[in-house]
Amino acid sequence: FARMFVQVCLYFYCKCLWRCLKFVVRKLTGQCELQRICYNTKPGAARTMKIEASLKGSKSKRLQTSVSVHPDAIEKTIDDIMELKRINPDINPQLGVSLQACLLQIVGYRNLIAEVEKLRREPYDAENPQHEQMLLKLWKCLKPNSPLKARISKQWCEIGFQGDDPKTDFRGMGLLGLYNLVYFAECDTEIALQVLSDSLQPKYREVTKKELSQFSKAEWEKKKFDKAIGYSFAIVGINITDLAYNLLVSGALKTHFYNVAPEAPTLTHFQQTFCYLMHEFHKFWIEEDPLDIMEFNRVREKFHKRILKQLQNPEMALCPHFAASESLINM
Repeated sequence: FARMFVQVCLYFYCKCLWRCLKFVVRKLTGQCELQRICYNTKPGAARTMKIEASLKGSKSKRLQTSVSVHPDAIEKTIDDIMELKRINPDINPQLGVSLQACLLQIVGYRNLIAEVEKLRREPYDAENPQHEQMLLKLWKCLKPNSPLKARISKQWCEIGFQGDDPKTDFRGMGLLGLYNLVYFAECDTEIALQVLSDSLQPKYREVTKKELSQFSKAEWEKKKFDKAIGYSFAIVGINITDLAYNLLVSGALKTHFYNVAPEAPTLTHFQQTFCYLMHEFHKFWIEEDPLDIMEFNRVREKFHKRILKQLQNPEMALCPHFAASESLINM
């Protein structure tokens, strides 16, 4: 009963009191909620997310649907919002510019999800020359001094694929996994090569007397073989692609993208974020010092929680070196 009473009160507050409060504030300030947000909140995720929440929570269908319009219709949408809110654009010229920047980010984020989802759903096709060319480019970027002897080869294991033919490893993330790996290897080559090199290096720890007493020499040698800091580079890259994809679809990456993309976030922004996550996960893996690869899921989940916590900060930008242009400051 108490829970039901609280829910009823919250519903009443949200539907009635909150709208009444907004009405009173508008009368006192002479500004609608959108104006107050744009004038009192600095550009970036804090402003855009408040604008998005305000539009979605509006009782007007026109305002609700404004967050999902086509990019070409944004200017017309801004005019409609100004007219609906009875805002004179001549008196408030900067408001239209600010709203346009926010809507470009909001609509762009939705379109980015659709683009990423399309790549994820497209399976790797060995009969497609473009797919094959991208896969070979990945090898050349990561192994420039080691020619691939054959398309089906054990050599693929050297860059972290599971078998002779990498196509089977892309099933979970489709072409998205390949796109990200190629981007990392091609555009962030130095770090990619370092991460690959580190992932191939085993790390053995000292045997304690207690552990030695519990295992025979043969058993310990077998167990020690599994205790490597290394991991399968390509497989982990596909797994981190899955992590980046889930951050995107859940909306967690809005904080980052709204802070780094002055207009619509693009696939390049997503791939840059993937590069950052790969590098950070590699450092995190080493810091965690796992006993073996069987701890991968535990380490990944812990890393995921760390990133989510960082993204709760409205001023967070995961990749500061991909910061928004200075023009955003004046919007």
